[in-house]
Amino acid sequence: MNSNVGGIDRVLRIIVGIIIIAWGVYTQNRWGAIGVVPLVTGFIRWCPAYLPFGLNSCKVKDER
Repeated sequence: MNSNVGGIDRVLRIIVGIIIIAWGVYTQNRWGAIGVVPLVTGFIRWCPAYLPFGLNSCKVKDER
């Protein structure tokens, strides 16, 4: 699997994921679970939503 999330995109996904999860915990709202999606895609550096559009924010091509 090729990485298609890199650099700033990765950091922003992790930060936004943590913020959404924290908001969900603070408000005791289940919608905070949505924060898991950007958090996981940031950690594994691969986003399935990028595939149909051919997007890639990763400058280094590597095989994972």
